[in-house]
Amino acid sequence: MKNNAITLEAINVLDAIDKRGSYAAAAEQLNKVPSALSYVVQKLEEQLQVTIFQKQGRRSVLTPAGKNLLIEGRLIVEAVQKLADKTQTIANGWEPKLNIAISSVLEPGRIFSIFKKFLDKHPSVEMDISEEIMNGAWEALVDDRVDLIVGASGDIPKQKGIQTLPFCFFDLVFAVSPDHPLAKKTQPIPNEVIEKYRAVVAHDTAKKWITQTNSVISKDNYFYVPSVEYKLHAQLQGIGCGFLPRSRVQQYLDNGQLIELTLTPEHHPVQLYLAWKTVNRGKALKRIREMLLAEKDSIYC
Repeated sequence: MKNNAITLEAINVLDAIDKRGSYAAAAEQLNKVPSALSYVVQKLEEQLQVTIFQKQGRRSVLTPAGKNLLIEGRLIVEAVQKLADKTQTIANGWEPKLNIAISSVLEPGRIFSIFKKFLDKHPSVEMDISEEIMNGAWEALVDDRVDLIVGASGDIPKQKGIQTLPFCFFDLVFAVSPDHPLAKKTQPIPNEVIEKYRAVVAHDTAKKWITQTNSVISKDNYFYVPSVEYKLHAQLQGIGCGFLPRSRVQQYLDNGQLIELTLTPEHHPVQLYLAWKTVNRGKALKRIREMLLAEKDSIYC
């Protein structure tokens, strides 16, 4: 097998010549003599059997083939640098990637602002964010598909090694559109009246576990949707009724697009948790938990 002349050094030489416009200026930047750069380029041209630079006045300008080589080469240099950064990150006890599930009931904006602060300080840590709800979140954690749940709800699985900390309370609002029949009822409205009307239900994202339908009063008339965001829009259109996160619907309550109803018996806020496996002791997971907990009061559930 022939030795490949396309090396990281060669790509850096092409990059410097392209940016500085001449071999002499590029050599000064790289602290080399111009003849050393000429040798690298000549070796590349001979092996690839292409012309990489051509003269335009006093400037050395890339040919189309040379331009493509440099564009692709810069990607290689970037990938190698990321590999080096990740290797150092792992050696220092920092995971190269975090898989985080955010509950569908949470508004992600404020959470993402915390993630941005984390990534500004630890740019080599990759993050993969998913949306889960009810048992789907616990299932993802137990199956090691995620490292952390933000906003886990319901009964904590009795699986060994799951640790939780209280995060915030999910403030439930039972809401309907102004033209929904329930909007005309005298309040508080008992469950036996509510159960006669279609409920909008967000699917539990569990694939193998038994799915849940939390806080659903209706008995046999449902409109299923994939997320709380879809549930909100279905109720705005008057398709059905149901509970929604106050943080997600306050603007619609304020402008009259949704009507909040009082029920009997009353429904109380639901505790949401941060949840992770105790065996996951990486520094990145620990730091992101600390940042979320430090600013949890600014996150509206």
